[in-house]
Amino acid sequence: MSAAATKSSDKSAPNVRISIRPIGMDKPRAWLAAGFEDFRRATAVSLAYGMFWVGLSIAVTAGAFTLGLWHWLLPLIAGFMFIGPLVAVGSYGISRALEAGRDPTLGDAFGAWKGHVGSLAMMGVMMMIFFLAWIRIATLLFALFFGLGAPDPATVYVTLLTTVEGLGMLVVGTGIGAVLAFGAFTISVVAIPTLMDQDLTFMEGIEASIRSVGKNFRPMLLWAVILTACVLVGVATFYIGLALILPVLGHASWHAYEDLVRIEHPEAAKD
Repeated sequence: MSAAATKSSDKSAPNVRISIRPIGMDKPRAWLAAGFEDFRRATAVSLAYGMFWVGLSIAVTAGAFTLGLWHWLLPLIAGFMFIGPLVAVGSYGISRALEAGRDPTLGDAFGAWKGHVGSLAMMGVMMMIFFLAWIRIATLLFALFFGLGAPDPATVYVTLLTTVEGLGMLVVGTGIGAVLAFGAFTISVVAIPTLMDQDLTFMEGIEASIRSVGKNFRPMLLWAVILTACVLVGVATFYIGLALILPVLGHASWHAYEDLVRIEHPEAAKD
């Protein structure tokens, strides 16, 4: 059952009680299975939503090459981990429509923000802070290694993979990026679906997400690894695989929220 059944009409939710359920290591696999099932039930809409992001990714890549900014592609691709929870909002809307017994439409996907624009926008700001911090760090690392000028496209990636300095920069950058990405994951993994489904403040959504990770650290760490690996596979297929991967992961994340978070409104219960 969707947590929407506990939804309160009080926007401030002064006495809201957020409970986090303990889960086992088998849950990430169950979420993926539920995500595939939602994709199967709403294939046309889910695939269209995924293709929208594939088209946007290809356009950004083409633009980077056209403008001579191709060397930004690696940090931009890595930075996708920070905005992925926002990209998944449309998939949450599709899953919610399925649970309501409706045939999902593109309006459910692209209009999923409606009703909670303020709190979701604040989460967007939080994700952008992580994204911009990563871009700044990546820029500094790039400058330390290649200098301030634009690198030679014929040699830069070969240098990264075949020299001690290049491999060292990759190790340091990957380590820093992983720490930032896990921080973003911790505050957002269930925050955005929670805010879509409940009348809460964005800080209450972050609280639910942090507590979910803290209470179920091992399965949530596994879930973070699965999300990262799937996105990397999608990128490795020149983005085409993301048409399937992004909506499936979004649907799965909606089911993760439903398994993890329970919202209670004591005052509403008394009424």
